[in-house]
Amino acid sequence: MSIESWVGIIVGISTIITSAALGVRWLTRHYFAEIKAELRPNSGTSLKDQVTRLEANHEKLETKLDKLYDTLLEHIASKK
Repeated sequence: MSIESWVGIIVGISTIITSAALGVRWLTRHYFAEIKAELRPNSGTSLKDQVTRLEANHEKLETKLDKLYDTLLEHIASKK
């Protein structure tokens, strides 16, 4: 094989590897852009907004449960 053939093979392999690497890079960037968008608040539809809403509901339920527990303890104490 001549030097031109070897250079042609090397350039061809390099082109294929570079194209594959750029394709993976492009896919990765777009994939992470979608994930990044879910982690930013956007008025209710992102994952971040849903978690924030769940935390607020959890705190409300915890407060109600504490009040119910106190009422139950008062009721039990008044029976004695």
